[in-house]
Amino acid sequence: MTSISAAPADLRAAPASASRNLALDRTRTFLTLVVLVHHAVIPYTHFGHTDPTSWIGFDAVVLATDSFFMAMFFFLSGLFVWPSLRHKSPGSFVRDRLLRLGLPFAIAAVTVIPIAYYAIELRHHPTTGFAEFWWKTVTIGPWPSGPLWFVWVLLVFDLTASLLYRIAPNLPDPINRLSLRGFDRPAQFFLFLVVLTAIAYVPARLTLGSNHWFEWGPFSVQANRVLLYATYFFVGAGVGAANVDRGLLSAEGQLAKNPSGWAIATLVPYCALWGLIFIKREILGNPEHLPRWYDAIYGILFVIFSAAMMFLILAVFLRFRRGGWSVLDPMQKDAYGIFLVHYAFALWIQYWLFDLDLPAIIKVLIGYAVTLALSWALTAGLRRIPGATRVL
Repeated sequence: MTSISAAPADLRAAPASASRNLALDRTRTFLTLVVLVHHAVIPYTHFGHTDPTSWIGFDAVVLATDSFFMAMFFFLSGLFVWPSLRHKSPGSFVRDRLLRLGLPFAIAAVTVIPIAYYAIELRHHPTTGFAEFWWKTVTIGPWPSGPLWFVWVLLVFDLTASLLYRIAPNLPDPINRLSLRGFDRPAQFFLFLVVLTAIAYVPARLTLGSNHWFEWGPFSVQANRVLLYATYFFVGAGVGAANVDRGLLSAEGQLAKNPSGWAIATLVPYCALWGLIFIKREILGNPEHLPRWYDAIYGILFVIFSAAMMFLILAVFLRFRRGGWSVLDPMQKDAYGIFLVHYAFALWIQYWLFDLDLPAIIKVLIGYAVTLALSWALTAGLRRIPGATRVL
């Protein structure tokens, strides 16, 4: 293992091992499937009960997924930023990000999103035509972005990273040195991440509330999580700046050797979050405005669980990293496209399932399987268009 006292110049000169890492590829694909699960179960939960049927187990799923998966996406995206900035000119990097993120966001915002939300519109106003709904969406609003908010926020982070790299190319080096220590002592990096994300998230939650969204046209993001996501992104940039295979994310490191320990680390805050939910509903009477002490404790448990879940998933994929075949491998090249287009399929399938007298679990299984199959087929077809693989 490289010495943790390596100079910044040594860190910059190290190879960008994150450029092709089988474990990370499979982790990203897995998270895409988690996104589809999240959107498949929401109508059948207690809080998002938009279907006649529901199941409390789906509330458990949403509590878990909502608490970590988007933050982890930003961490994984950040891993590749500094190596990319090091090997591309500023103009080339910006053009690549605009093509890869800006163009899909613009296209999907005027196609996928109106098509998706038209299913909800028909449930409330069955006589509304699609052309009327589309025009109202893009001119008057509301113009929700659905899961596409991740794409424009990531673009902003990438462009910010490009500017920071020109000003201070050594900026991630301290985090990278912590990552090198993480080879032997991942718990230290975990504590660092928890403290940093608590500083970024808890005050924002107390100030802005738990459900407020910033919205301007199709540009929306949960306001109290912007700094949290930025923290995950730039911590990821620090880990990925150099020595990826010799630091925290090494397949030979301690993180990969103890998935069971990280599983326990996720269960404790997760169970505590359910305890707080019980207090809110059964003791506090589910008030509109929660006490500040409640929001503070919830926020702290939230960031602990988020970090622990990320470490658990990384530990599992690093531990079972193999050069052979994985069930996730065939989907890897299409995962981004599946993320971009799946929401329209998800909402329309839920619309068609609404009136069927089926258990919630059956509806979710049908919705998930059909959404995945159609999203994958559409993405594979779109990628056959000349030049499309540069975007998807």
